[in-house]
Amino acid sequence: MPRSSASRPAASATSRRAPSHSGKPHTIRIIGGNWKRTPLPVLDLEGLRPTPDRVRETLFNWLGQDLDGQRCLDLFAGSGALGFEAASRGASRVLMVERSARAAAQLRANQDRLAARNIEIAEADALRLAAGLAPGSFDVIFLDPPFGDQALLARALELAAPLAAPDGAIYVECGEPLEPAAIEALAGWIVAREGKAGAVRYHLLRRQNEE
Repeated sequence: MPRSSASRPAASATSRRAPSHSGKPHTIRIIGGNWKRTPLPVLDLEGLRPTPDRVRETLFNWLGQDLDGQRCLDLFAGSGALGFEAASRGASRVLMVERSARAAAQLRANQDRLAARNIEIAEADALRLAAGLAPGSFDVIFLDPPFGDQALLARALELAAPLAAPDGAIYVECGEPLEPAAIEALAGWIVAREGKAGAVRYHLLRRQNEE
């Protein structure tokens, strides 16, 4: 889901879709798990583009639906669509990182609404925070940085790979084909699954020996 670059302050932490300046809330809905069908308010901020229902449904089919006990990192959280979905499906810990103060405040409001004790929200720069996390500390990592910034995506992948557990997975969402060089830089990782829905391209990466 949405977000920000450490090296490009002008890039919004919620860089997502066509600009909007109303700031009014709309909703997303959780599609599975304990909070299935629960609508959650999402601010209509410039660039904020929640992962579509169809894409989330496919992703969690790939991950096995039930994330019971798994540790998840939503590094560019934005609307929180991926992180809340993971928490609904039994993840033991979901760390959502969002640079935008307004988007982070909405994430906290939705967390309170759900009484979600398995969610942590960090209002921070994604890359700086990722650089300080412990290796191997997450089973699933969601990467959905601002579309169109391949350098940011490559750096996020570089930082995320060591954070994944030995049998962990990295989900990547972007607006263009994932550059082969970005994967080649991650020794031992491959694109295990991929798909396209409209302008959204999505990929599930795993270590090669896990396939």
